[in-house]
Amino acid sequence: MTLSAAHHPTLRALADTFIPALPGRSEQPDFWARAGSEGIDMQKVAEVLSAQPRGAQQEFEKLLGLLANPMLGLTWFGPLKPFVRLDMDQRQHLLRSWAQSNVPQLRKGFHALRKLMVFLYYGSSSAELGNQAWQGMGYPGPLPDEVVDTPKPIRTLQPTTDTAYDCDVLVIGSGAGGGVVAGEMAAAGYDVLVLEKGPYCHGCDFTQREVDMMGKLYDAKGALTTQDGGVALLAGSCLGGGTTVNWAGSFRTPDYVLEEWAREHQAPHFTSQQFKYSLDAVAQALSVNTAYTRHNGQNQALWDGSRKLGQDVKLIPRNEKGLSDSEQHFQGLGYSTMGDRYGIKQGTLNTYLLQAFQHGARLLADTYVEKVTVQAGAATGAEALHTSADGRVVRITVRAKRVIVAGGSVQTPALLLRSGLQHPHIGQHLHLHPTVAVSGVYPHPMNPWHGPSMSVVNDSFTRLNGTNFGAKLETPPAHAGLMAMVLPWLSGEQHKQMMLEAAHLGSFIVLTRDRDGGRVSIDKHGAPLIDYVLSDFDRASMLAGVRAAAQVHVAAGARKVYLPHGSLPTLHAAEGVLHNPEVLDNLPHLGWKPNQFSLYSAHQMSTCRIGGNAATHPVGPNGETVEVRNLFVADASAFPACSGVNPMLTIMALAHHTAQEMKASTPTVSLSSSRVTVAGQ
Repeated sequence: MTLSAAHHPTLRALADTFIPALPGRSEQPDFWARAGSEGIDMQKVAEVLSAQPRGAQQEFEKLLGLLANPMLGLTWFGPLKPFVRLDMDQRQHLLRSWAQSNVPQLRKGFHALRKLMVFLYYGSSSAELGNQAWQGMGYPGPLPDEVVDTPKPIRTLQPTTDTAYDCDVLVIGSGAGGGVVAGEMAAAGYDVLVLEKGPYCHGCDFTQREVDMMGKLYDAKGALTTQDGGVALLAGSCLGGGTTVNWAGSFRTPDYVLEEWAREHQAPHFTSQQFKYSLDAVAQALSVNTAYTRHNGQNQALWDGSRKLGQDVKLIPRNEKGLSDSEQHFQGLGYSTMGDRYGIKQGTLNTYLLQAFQHGARLLADTYVEKVTVQAGAATGAEALHTSADGRVVRITVRAKRVIVAGGSVQTPALLLRSGLQHPHIGQHLHLHPTVAVSGVYPHPMNPWHGPSMSVVNDSFTRLNGTNFGAKLETPPAHAGLMAMVLPWLSGEQHKQMMLEAAHLGSFIVLTRDRDGGRVSIDKHGAPLIDYVLSDFDRASMLAGVRAAAQVHVAAGARKVYLPHGSLPTLHAAEGVLHNPEVLDNLPHLGWKPNQFSLYSAHQMSTCRIGGNAATHPVGPNGETVEVRNLFVADASAFPACSGVNPMLTIMALAHHTAQEMKASTPTVSLSSSRVTVAGQ
């Protein structure tokens, strides 16, 4: 999306309203005196917007047009003036009225603007100047130590003209699913080609700068969202996928979930010894362990508060190798959601993809797959577009014996639909592990940006009321931009004051195992569209988790607890005693419509679910689609339902199991001795 010069005054006025200059304060005067427009690069705004579906871009342009129109006053019963001609009090009044409006589009507009502005202001930085807001917050930003610029261990293909490739196995996506299939099949002697939509980054490429890394490593530059704006989604889009940017939690699938999948979806292999073997194999390959030396402040609070309340709390297995007890390693773990520059985290970049490359697999990053090609009911390859280092776009054609789609639960169903598959359940049953953050203000520094992002889990509320559904209490990564985006905004002054508390803030996330799902469809251009609204049943599970998280904060010594609603209900406590429990009791009675509270998802699942009933499951138990032969799905979209735990290890085990099925039923002879054909030669 191209922002015209006419848009800039409105955007600058919005930035200065969400982050106002408030000079004359005696404490942290520079922090208070700086305005939002001083820290937001309009080019970054344009880049984020350009990564959204065209319909969303057009909608945002209409929003800016409304803000520039005198008729704007009709939306809040204010003066008939464009936004830039309102005074500061009027602007803030307008934004608050939109946030609380009964009109869904106005709430959506408010939150889209709020998230964009505060994230870019607090999350942006440069190597030379850093970010001038950070000092006041106590946020250190990227660690000062230099990482040696070592050669990338994987050499990716670099085509500069239209090119055709032949292979035995084409893998689309390189994360937890695609990476494992590629490594397993290449090690077994198959000619493997991996196509990845995102870039290949290694070592010092991971700058630890939020806006840059979110823009480079995440789908839609980190701004992926549902169509109504009610759920923000984080999905890795780089070589290694989610395993490159996740928080290193390596949970085994709970037995009760595997039993549910086997029973309710006619998929008995989930309770077989073979699947247990796959779980063991991937855990070993990833060096999963609990040998880390210490917790950060918010994980320690989750441990201490849960133990004081007599609740089930345990260490989270993590996929790290070579971790020392040095301060550098401890601090560096906190940045792994922006990529691990130290090579400690054992995602597919350092394990299965490297194994694939060492066994002759070819990898092509920065490549968007338009469609899987199908002939006579069987997959024959794919058509894709590769963007070269100098920005040229070249066409890629692949001929393959087998095609494995592993682009994640948003992109995989979109690709299958673009490719002409018509199973009515493709894209349906979207599960998100909908998540809210409950934050506590502690009397002592928490410095939540350092140390392992998640090392402790409270499992006391995972199976509520005799069901398999409930919530887990964990902790999230905490950095300036993400914190600013999650914390509610009632006024510029209030939000700035909360950001000054950042070093004393500890957050727990309530990760809900959702029973009821949404869907993924595609627009006329083939881009994915996501629809999801939290059901009453799942909201009840989430709110039970919110109550539990708040009580743990209080038990751990928090003096204030911010509850996850746009009206900012706040608990006050001292010495482990809650002073206003009526605020917590009233939580279910607040409005919980989309954009009345902030809802997030880092786990998308089940849009191409596996099962034994072909009428209701697009993918059979062996991972092959029921519509098209030789076309397999090997990512979280194949989950029969959501996993109830951070899904990386489950995805990898499912991909490992699918690879064993493929090895048992396909030849090992290569399709062609001529592996590359360059168009025109």
